[in-house]
Amino acid sequence: MKTRDDSQALVANDEKYLTAQVEEYETTDDFKNYWHTFNKYKWKIFWLTLLIGLLSAFISFSLQPIYRSTAQILIESEQKSIASIEDIYGVNPFLKEYYQSQLEILKSRTLAEKVVNKLDLVNHPVFNQKSQGFDWRKMLPSSWLPQPDKEIVTVEEKHKNIVKVVMGQLSIMPVRNSQLIKISFESSDAVLAAKVPNTLIKLYIESDLDAKLAMSNKAASWLNKRIEGLRKNLRQSEQKMQNYMERNQLINVTGIKSIATRQIEETATNLVRANLRLTEAESRYKQIRKLRGRSTDAFESIPTILENQLVQTLKTTELDAEKNLSRLSQRYGRKHPKVIAAQTELKTAKYNTAKHIKRVIGGIIKEYEIAIANVKALKTSLKENELKIQQLNRKEYQLGILEREVKANRQLYDVFLSRFKETDVSQDIQRLKTVGRIIDLALVSAITYKPNKKLIVIISLILGFMFSTMFSFLLEYLDNTIKNREDVERKLGMPLLTTIPKLKLSKRNQLKKLQWMFLNDSKSEFAESIRTARTGIMLSALDSSQKILMITSSVAAEGKTTFAINQAFALGHMEKTLLIDADMRKPRIAKAFGLNPKTPGLSELVAGRMELDECIYSVEEEKQEQGKIDVIPSGIIPPNPLELLASKQFKELLEILAEKYTYIVIDSPPCLQVSDALVLAKLATEVLYVVKADVTPSQLVLDGIKRFYQMEIPVHSIVLNNVDFKKQAKYGPYYKYGYHY
Repeated sequence: MKTRDDSQALVANDEKYLTAQVEEYETTDDFKNYWHTFNKYKWKIFWLTLLIGLLSAFISFSLQPIYRSTAQILIESEQKSIASIEDIYGVNPFLKEYYQSQLEILKSRTLAEKVVNKLDLVNHPVFNQKSQGFDWRKMLPSSWLPQPDKEIVTVEEKHKNIVKVVMGQLSIMPVRNSQLIKISFESSDAVLAAKVPNTLIKLYIESDLDAKLAMSNKAASWLNKRIEGLRKNLRQSEQKMQNYMERNQLINVTGIKSIATRQIEETATNLVRANLRLTEAESRYKQIRKLRGRSTDAFESIPTILENQLVQTLKTTELDAEKNLSRLSQRYGRKHPKVIAAQTELKTAKYNTAKHIKRVIGGIIKEYEIAIANVKALKTSLKENELKIQQLNRKEYQLGILEREVKANRQLYDVFLSRFKETDVSQDIQRLKTVGRIIDLALVSAITYKPNKKLIVIISLILGFMFSTMFSFLLEYLDNTIKNREDVERKLGMPLLTTIPKLKLSKRNQLKKLQWMFLNDSKSEFAESIRTARTGIMLSALDSSQKILMITSSVAAEGKTTFAINQAFALGHMEKTLLIDADMRKPRIAKAFGLNPKTPGLSELVAGRMELDECIYSVEEEKQEQGKIDVIPSGIIPPNPLELLASKQFKELLEILAEKYTYIVIDSPPCLQVSDALVLAKLATEVLYVVKADVTPSQLVLDGIKRFYQMEIPVHSIVLNNVDFKKQAKYGPYYKYGYHY
């Protein structure tokens, strides 16, 4: 005979086996699972991919062909032996920024406007035709779309829109590690696609030449006038600064200001610290003010008072007095001298505590008043020092303005004087060169640049296939329900007793037909599944003469009652069988057998209000070839079902019934909703767990099974209910064979 330790070890091994099976499901057979998923959704993937491909083909073939032409220009730069006009204006052609600047000029709106005006694009057919190509709005009824406002577009607005379009279709890109720039333009007109970049380059060179000539002419006359004005300004600024210093007797403003500044910094630092102390004192003061008028006991919750060492000592003394009084009161009467002495001691302790708390409160108020006075004094001192330094700042500020003015005038005068001596404006104008030269002109293209219809269709098919496949895997990943035998073994790590097929019945009396299906249609797949379960039950423990089967599920509506009834019919063909409805919260067996819901049953038996013969009902059916099945309904729903099932009377009743019947089938409530199933499982010899296929999540089933293992109750088998064999035939030959067979 097995000991309790052996049973616990067996349960522990089963639990480890369950965990190992779940981990193995998560880490192995990935490729096989992927292939099953792909095979399951293959036709949906195919049709969705085909739909995406057809849609992209329709859109691409309806798009207007676009041509692209490219011209190439070289940005010129030459180092000169003497300073040039560009150097005077601060432009260094040898810097990297110079090429970036020229690139931005080519992209400028001003140059694009010149191109539009030069080619008269406002009247060009390309910019005056209606939009062509695919427009998804044409596929919708006009009433669905918002009606556009009818506005009159002026010539100026049209010109701005065309400039914007031209800038959007232009592509200006520098060639890496060179001074070359490629200028491309896209248009539905191949000739226009070549004209725009060529015209843009010519206008760019002409604009640069015009700007340089104008700049050179201005520089020649401007330099002479500017030098004379700078010389006069320099003399005036120097004289003005000298007069100001003599008038204000300024010698060393910086030294005096540094002393005053240090005083202000020290005062400000002290003020910050005083404000912090004031904030802390004010916080404590407000806490005391809120409790004004109340007893001293209310002030004990204030952290400052509570942290006071003397208050803590007095509170400890007070607590000791209370404990002493409580101890003496339990031993002696109220008028006993020791009790009276303890009461006096407690009153004295409370008085001392209250007295010291009042002193602490007075100290907090005094500290708050001192902090306010200190802050006011520091603010007054800070303001006085600030007034002193403000006067010095005004003088120093004015002197700084005069010094900077002299320095700026001197530097500007020196720069212009040196440039004037070094630069020969007339020679620079003669040596001016173009900013760039044309390397390649744009040619009229005979081949469309876009759209590449074949490539679009191929890419759309590839992307459509990838999207469809990933979407299918996402659907499969989100679906965590138990579907078939493999899911039971991999996700749950439990043996499968049988799979019960999904039946298509009319809604009328559907439940009753299912509950009597084993008797009404004994040659059906449903009846064969019940026989398979019966065979497993009979072979699971050949040495046991009695078997108490408890049938449960995770939640309601998983078919446990239907399975329990049909399994009782199947076992009744072999041996004497009893069906007990232990789901006393939502009983269904009485209704299934045509009994009155108020018929005496299990609740009356356990409560002792009825005898066993009065609560057992025999089922006599012509289709039952042999054996006998008796039924004990739940009876009247009690207010305490769990207490009845956990009672000693129920255990004794089950022992009496086990002597009379070979098989006892117990229909229990769902294990995750109530604890009745856990109580019943301790009395059962075998626990069968019903799972509804394609409905119950695997994690929900695992949670239910773990509840049994936590109570050291092993779950023996899983019954997979409502399996669609036609749908599962997609997974492999096993299901195809089972379905066709």
